Amino acid sequence: MKDTLISIIMPTYNRESFLPKAIDSVLAQTYESWELIVVDDGSIDGTKELIASYDDSRIVYLYQKNQGVSAARNTGIAESRGEVLALLDSDDEWFPDKLETQLRYMSEKGFEICQTDEIWVRNGKRVNQPAKYAKLEGWFFEKSLNMCLISPSCTMFTRQVWEKIGPFDTGMLSCEDYDMWLRACLLYPVGLVPKPLTIKHGGRDDQLSNCIPCPDKYRIQALIKIVQCWDLDAEQKTVALAELENKARIYMQGCEKRGKTDEGEQVWNLFCSVKEGKKVPLNTLC
Repeated sequence: MKDTLISIIMPTYNRESFLPKAIDSVLAQTYESWELIVVDDGSIDGTKELIASYDDSRIVYLYQKNQGVSAARNTGIAESRGEVLALLDSDDEWFPDKLETQLRYMSEKGFEICQTDEIWVRNGKRVNQPAKYAKLEGWFFEKSLNMCLISPSCTMFTRQVWEKIGPFDTGMLSCEDYDMWLRACLLYPVGLVPKPLTIKHGGRDDQLSNCIPCPDKYRIQALIKIVQCWDLDAEQKTVALAELENKARIYMQGCEKRGKTDEGEQVWNLFCSVKEGKKVPLNTLC
């Protein structure tokens, strides 16, 4: 285990003020066999200069024109060398024993993908997570259909997992993690280190979840993809279609309230076509 190289993928965009806390939490890790690949997704602040100030050959800086978080993660993983991959958002941070504890847990329990528990901080204050966000262990594809149950900054997985479930969908401006983890939960049991080793910061206007309108349509798109493109058994398909119907109905009702009846009908008709077994374009809503 001590020789396993962990590639840490950190996408960032104009977050110069948050990066030091995230990077310092990597440098403080008790496990030292890692590389940190920071993918600058077109920042116009001092991100490049900040990364250059770190004198550690394990930190790799990559720059690309702004393409979104999915493309940035894909770029980082494509350039990585590790047998194991870990994701860390540039405004989150880890406890010092995160990598060591998680890698050992995966090795001892035989998990190819695993996450840790986490602490939520909103606007600088620790908050309690609602019970519905409690993390699970094992096979929980059906439960993951309703909402995203895996947090990127908590997650570590082998390259073999990535080769089967990747890449992140660059056409999805939001809920790209929900889309990815649906595939992961379908194919693998997910491990859980029952210890908060990740600090997840939130509550800011610049976060992706607050910047992209109508995230529900991206969840609907992800459900269409999982039904059309992946080999679900009869029970899995029934549950997935039921969740797709639920989300499409709620979306349609929301459109009607906003006077966007045509958009609501389009989404409902997509659901009906998928339920009837018809193929629909995968990026219709994105």
